[in-house]
Amino acid sequence: MTIARAPFYSAVVEATVPSAFAPTVPNGPLSRVTEVVRQELDDVESRIVAQASSFDPAVEGYVSYAIGGRGKRLRPLVALLSGGAIGAITSEHVDLAVIVELIHVATLVHDDIVDEAEWRRAQPTLNARWGNSLSVLLGDWLFAHALNLSARFDEVEVSRSIARAAREVCTGEIIQTQRRFDLHLGIDDYLRIIEMKTGSLFAVASELGAMLANAEPTTRESMRIFGQKIGTAYQIYDDCIDIAGTERLTGKTLGSDLRKGKLTLPVLMLLGGRNGADKEHLSQLILDARFEEIGHLLNSSPANGALSTSIDAGQALITEAQAQVENLPSNRYGEGLIGLGDALREMLEQFRS
Repeated sequence: MTIARAPFYSAVVEATVPSAFAPTVPNGPLSRVTEVVRQELDDVESRIVAQASSFDPAVEGYVSYAIGGRGKRLRPLVALLSGGAIGAITSEHVDLAVIVELIHVATLVHDDIVDEAEWRRAQPTLNARWGNSLSVLLGDWLFAHALNLSARFDEVEVSRSIARAAREVCTGEIIQTQRRFDLHLGIDDYLRIIEMKTGSLFAVASELGAMLANAEPTTRESMRIFGQKIGTAYQIYDDCIDIAGTERLTGKTLGSDLRKGKLTLPVLMLLGGRNGADKEHLSQLILDARFEEIGHLLNSSPANGALSTSIDAGQALITEAQAQVENLPSNRYGEGLIGLGDALREMLEQFRS
């Protein structure tokens, strides 16, 4: 009897495919910051790619595909800059950077399944190419592998902090999924969600980057707050992209938040500025997931206040983050942390009319 076997993909699976999308590697304002730790980021990239060899050959190719679409690597960037701002960047900082990026990639794999997204980092998503079942399992593996790597640090607090951050990320995602299409979601609720799902991983990258450079407890706490606020501001930027960006420039499916009922800050601001029949009409558009019409409203002149107010909120978080690191010893890495905030500020401002 012949048993039919599903094809498996070895490490030769291409990590990129021809498309009309542009790559998502850092450019523009971010490129100035990444140059500060270019060599270390290259080391991180090499180690991330090398993780695929940890898999059974039957699944190695899937992993190569998942981690091969190079993104902005912002969380590794924060980990490296934080270490350099306090002391020397060591091999442990590179290891930390790899771990936080693997956790981030795992969340993206799961997000794309939930959102039914077709594009990520200028290539088809895993779920678009191989289906949800394999993608869920691969996301699980990436989480597990990242936590396994974290257990190799001599200091147990490192692995504990990373595990807590991973739990926070998942909790934030669960709460956001619970509150889909919830017209009673408040701004405070929204901020709590994105602090967990995005800010927490930035926070642990920044705090542990400082810890591995032997920072004092007060400095560690300042670095944690910096990461949390920068990460939260970045999520606001990402929410603005979902509405005002273009797929050609971002290399990912846009509008998925609105289609799936995730009420982001610009939408909440728009909803809060409406009354009576106008608010009822907008509420129905949200409940019907009519992305194109909501997007048109948000990009129209009467709604510019919603987008502008969201940008202002992101800018305020950046200012608060920079205040946490402005008294660090003067060196190019500390300046890089300030520069990261400035770059994100420029990225937000592009959406202001």
